[in-house]
Amino acid sequence: MLHPQVTAAEKLRRRPPADGDPYERLVQSRAAMEEAVDLECGPAVPLPVVVDVDADGVPCRLYATKPDSPLFVYLHGGGWCYGSIETVDRVCRRIADRSGCAVLSVGYRLAPEHVFPAALDDAETVISYARKSDLGVDSTRLAIGGDSAGAQLATIAARRQRDAATPLDYQVLIYPALDPMTAAESYEELGRYGLDRASMKLAWETYVPDPMRRITPDVAIFATADLAGMPPTLIITAEYDALRDEGADYADALATAGVPVVHTRYMGVNHGFARKLAVIDAARAATDQVASSLRAALTF
Repeated sequence: MLHPQVTAAEKLRRRPPADGDPYERLVQSRAAMEEAVDLECGPAVPLPVVVDVDADGVPCRLYATKPDSPLFVYLHGGGWCYGSIETVDRVCRRIADRSGCAVLSVGYRLAPEHVFPAALDDAETVISYARKSDLGVDSTRLAIGGDSAGAQLATIAARRQRDAATPLDYQVLIYPALDPMTAAESYEELGRYGLDRASMKLAWETYVPDPMRRITPDVAIFATADLAGMPPTLIITAEYDALRDEGADYADALATAGVPVVHTRYMGVNHGFARKLAVIDAARAATDQVASSLRAALTF
């Protein structure tokens, strides 16, 4: 059963009209998501360090509670088309506060203004920047993660780092969007709970307009021939999320490849729940699970 808190949360954000110019609707959706941050996510937890950073041209925000902390690079969700550093600000603050890790939140370029591989390039630029720059953190202990589209960028970046013989130490994937073909049965069963196949197909097509590129390993992680050597992974999925099955399938694929993986499914919630800290109890539990997993993986 869908939790009543999810239903209540859906009323907090202004919805754009169902018709009209598609790009104008996208612009309005971006604005509505920003406007709802305080209502959905709650007040900003004060931290000793919250500073905006130019990571070789990619805007980022660094959150830290102490010097020389391990670093967690975080990529926000939003279908590669919306979302921002601001929309995940409260989540990043909570993770930094409770994990003992610094968090570097990435403001990657969005589609349709900037299509593939712009966002992936930005993620890799930030990883490189973090490793070579003096941020006051310990970038030899480096994890990556994100939610939804950001989780897709995170795991592709992690795979590329593995292939470059510079592997990351850990990855966190919150309801990851991983299959450009949107083939999972969960789309049929759960599409009425907020995220459906049509909207997800549109997001993939907007991010990667060339259909042939959507089946390459830099877009579809399932096209990667061998997942061995990927970083230990936490995957969080939601019971009422159309992306639920592809997240579970990826957890199984990682385990088959010998990668340590924990997959937790949060019941009664749908896609996007994890950032709504002010209104959904499971959001706080999921964010705290992320923090505790990072602390266990990186604070050695």
